[in-house]
Amino acid sequence: MNGGEWRSASGALFSRNLHRRYPLAARAEGSWIYTDEGKKVLDAAGSAAVVSIGHGVAQIGQAMAEQAAKLAFVHSSEFQTRIAQQLAERLLALAPSNFQRGGRVFLTSGGSEATETAIKLCRQYFVERGETRRLKIVSRRQSYHGSTIGALSVSGNTGRREPFLPLLAEWGHIAPCYCYRCPLGLEYPQCNVACADELEKYLEENDPETVAAFIFEPVSGATLGAVAPPAGYAERIAEICRRHGILLIADEVMTGIGRTGKPFAVDHWGVKPDVLLVGKGVASGYAPLGAVLASTDVADAFVRGSGRLIHGFTYSAHPVAAAAGVAVLDYIQEKHLFNRVAPTGVELGRALEALRNDSAIIGDVRGLGLLWGIEFVRDRESRTPFEAAAQVADLVFDAAYDAGVLTYPIHGCVDGTRGDHLLLAPPFILSSEEIADLVVGLKTALGRVEQNLSNSGWKP
Repeated sequence: MNGGEWRSASGALFSRNLHRRYPLAARAEGSWIYTDEGKKVLDAAGSAAVVSIGHGVAQIGQAMAEQAAKLAFVHSSEFQTRIAQQLAERLLALAPSNFQRGGRVFLTSGGSEATETAIKLCRQYFVERGETRRLKIVSRRQSYHGSTIGALSVSGNTGRREPFLPLLAEWGHIAPCYCYRCPLGLEYPQCNVACADELEKYLEENDPETVAAFIFEPVSGATLGAVAPPAGYAERIAEICRRHGILLIADEVMTGIGRTGKPFAVDHWGVKPDVLLVGKGVASGYAPLGAVLASTDVADAFVRGSGRLIHGFTYSAHPVAAAAGVAVLDYIQEKHLFNRVAPTGVELGRALEALRNDSAIIGDVRGLGLLWGIEFVRDRESRTPFEAAAQVADLVFDAAYDAGVLTYPIHGCVDGTRGDHLLLAPPFILSSEEIADLVVGLKTALGRVEQNLSNSGWKP
């Protein structure tokens, strides 16, 4: 395709990939997206783990329109609004008990802004307490916390970090919790969750009094593909943080607001972080919205101190976005959607496991609630990944789309370069019939990809 054709394919938008022709989405309803060419696609990815209540729920748009007609915008340095206050109260009501009776919520326009806010919040928390040496935010390799410079600094996604390394702070990354490919070469439960003790080792080798916080995804998102920790991991991490006076940040941008079957993924292990990040599903894609929840202890440091958070965005606590968030939470409550996640997730997991048994290139199927990952391998017994150049995740994505199923392809789960997987995060309203459609589409896609790989010399 020549330059002019590329331009006509991309239009005036600076798209994510200027060498790719994107279909034009025209409308969406329930779990389905329709293109302007009339193609119907099952949104099995929740459009990047965003859409929780389903597409096209009229009452969400109506709530946003009513708020826009009444009050579309005021700046948070000058006013507050009842709708933003209401959303903050609703979010705190879902949070663990240490956020009750005094916790605070800072509203953002998405997950990356939430991570940026958390970095500055944790730093200033210690400044308010007079512990000015504490500034490092430690995180895990093979993690992802956002696309802005601060968020990318604490991320461990090699491919997304590499072009910007000279710009990034390096405060330290520890081994991920990834049992399928344990970075320590151990097996659970004999390992006694040694990967959690990597944080302790980091603190032994570095001055713990320079560390402000540890940030982690309770269930990994796109970079590792829905890896849930074994029992004891999250609890051990929390205990290490408490013992060293370090704040624990739970990045629940992808896993929060019911995605794993509970309001927050940390609830599965009874862990109480100091800071919670939400985004994506908090407005189910109806508006750009995210939030940082600060526990009572963290908020009290500001109340007792300067009283000011030296931070802000133009669109913090945007009234129309806040209205979308409240309306989504209302809809979830009215339809009891949290209660659907666990049983639907079990049904989906069983279907994917059956699919794994029928496919030579699926190495692992993992997940919790309605967040699932499918990892592809060249050889199942040795768990050898395909070479990065094979772009297997993209091949499956394209073939699945052709078969009417939208997935979320990721590369680099093994070492930042090699390793292919798909992320599935469908709306909470996913039906048994749609699970069957999903599996049929993936089975068709896998058959096509395996045939193409075989033609190129791969042997199962």
